[in-house]
Amino acid sequence: MATQARPARARPLWLAGALVLLAACMIAGMLDGAADISPWQVVLQVADWLPFTHVDSGLAPVEQGLLFELRLPRVLVAAVVGGLLAIAGAGYQGVFRNPLADPYLLGAAAGAGLAATAAIVLLPSASVPVAAFAGAVGGVFLAYTLGNTAGRSGGTATLVLAGVAVTSFLTAIQTVLQQLEVEKLQRIYAWILGDLGGGWDQLLLVLPYAAVSAVLLLLHGRMLDVLSVGDEEAAGLGVRAGRVRFVVLLAASLATAAAVAVSGLIGFVGIVVPHVVRRLAGGSYRIVLPLSLIGGAAFLVLADLVARTVLAPAELPIGVVTMFVGAPFFVAVLRMTRRVVT
Repeated sequence: MATQARPARARPLWLAGALVLLAACMIAGMLDGAADISPWQVVLQVADWLPFTHVDSGLAPVEQGLLFELRLPRVLVAAVVGGLLAIAGAGYQGVFRNPLADPYLLGAAAGAGLAATAAIVLLPSASVPVAAFAGAVGGVFLAYTLGNTAGRSGGTATLVLAGVAVTSFLTAIQTVLQQLEVEKLQRIYAWILGDLGGGWDQLLLVLPYAAVSAVLLLLHGRMLDVLSVGDEEAAGLGVRAGRVRFVVLLAASLATAAAVAVSGLIGFVGIVVPHVVRRLAGGSYRIVLPLSLIGGAAFLVLADLVARTVLAPAELPIGVVTMFVGAPFFVAVLRMTRRVVT
């Protein structure tokens, strides 16, 4: 679906607005909890944690520890995961030229689900995040290898079909493993539906991969714009379409694997956020990619806040919240895309 490009001078305004929205969502996310802390105290305390600053927030040491050990890492994990899923979705959509392309398209979710299930069922002492990351990378590698083997050109349609085949096969194996240890199904399903409570350890585990993948995707915004006009035109402008697709797919898959490793399977973020960005700020990937990164972070922080409050004191799985938002949104995008095509 085509969208008109916005003037370049409007991009800093969109980026500034997105950063303000993200900051507001993160402050709101740190307010939720049993201890009553004001927004201003949260702002002052965060400022006090910054290098070379010292601000008295008025919070007791126990309240400061609550913010630093529980609320802040959860908000940061949500922001990192949401940003990675959204920018990965934008990258996939640029490569496949399809607004419905998803970060889990090439078997990342199935690989992560299988590896996490295997870790829970067969290797209780293994790290589930590490296993999920390895499984997601392995799933994408299988799909990409199968796609290149089946089709000489390595076209996008062949890759999608390979991803569907790999996903079906790995999901079947995962189902078999689940039946081996029925008593562990609750833990498996809890991981599949998403969990952002991993803390600082999981955040530090994923940050290097998140930084590399996000930077690679952001650097390819202009080339994705060129790619959108067609491979022949891109070649005439000196852009090697095959190389660009490979790097973007690699970076988007790495971002997806990193997100899945610390959060489980959280759907629809990579569809909802990039599409909203295109509708608001235009279709140029030079603005879609950075806005998706920031907007995805804000979206998942807000979704996590809803998950923690809507059934309080119980907590709704974060994946359920994104499904409630994403499923009707997906149908709406599908209907709009169909009208444009017909």
